[in-house]
Amino acid sequence: MTERLPLIAGNWKMNLDHLQATHLVQKLDWVLRDASHSFDAVEVAVFPPFTHLRSVETLIMADKLDIKLGAQDLSEHASGAHTGDISGGMLAKLGCEFVIVGHSERREHHAETDAVVHLKVKAALAAGLAPIVCVGESSETRAAGEHLAFVTRQVAAALEGLSAEELAHAVIAYEPVWAIGTGEVASSADAQEVCAAIREQVAHTHGAELAAGMRVLYGGSVKPTNIAEIMDEADVDGALVGGASLTAEEFASIVRFRSHHGR
Repeated sequence: MTERLPLIAGNWKMNLDHLQATHLVQKLDWVLRDASHSFDAVEVAVFPPFTHLRSVETLIMADKLDIKLGAQDLSEHASGAHTGDISGGMLAKLGCEFVIVGHSERREHHAETDAVVHLKVKAALAAGLAPIVCVGESSETRAAGEHLAFVTRQVAAALEGLSAEELAHAVIAYEPVWAIGTGEVASSADAQEVCAAIREQVAHTHGAELAAGMRVLYGGSVKPTNIAEIMDEADVDGALVGGASLTAEEFASIVRFRSHHGR
């Protein structure tokens, strides 16, 4: 069985100012180290708003923190007359290693289609960023029993035409739309069912070796109370955390998921 380093990623969405952002990262690092947390056992990443990236990067670099930096979105364009957009190259220069692509809030509120998501995945890879590609179904799609087909179509569209070499560092995040910010959470069995289907889809299009090594995260009202059970599943390799990532103690507890039942 391929060993995949768990990734716990905190998506701050449109919250905090740049001073609060640096304070949160400092406190998160302090809480994790105070608990004798080993950063070798899990990868920790934070995703502040664009305006906070420089401040957080400066802190991480100056204090040599074992916390990775990511952005919440990027443009499909490398440069040009795209007012308000941020390119992958700009993010890479700010020390970002990851970027979220195709979050359901972008798909819904900014009309991002599968085609746009695909272009953004390509743009991320071209800039040397690891895309965290978000997929997930609505409550109506799940109720109709079409969730597996829907999610695997999203995965196929996002990764179409890309080589296994290009996707070596890509991540998929399964976030059922009905569980994002609602307090509802998929059962661990539900998460495993879809994450396994995602891995099977990647194996079908890009080969078993890539699929075995690709990390698949779960997101959607992740909390300290449910993370251990979710992480017990064979095909769940981490979490994309929303609201709980805005509190250092709560996010650190999620990072320390193994300690919740003596693992």
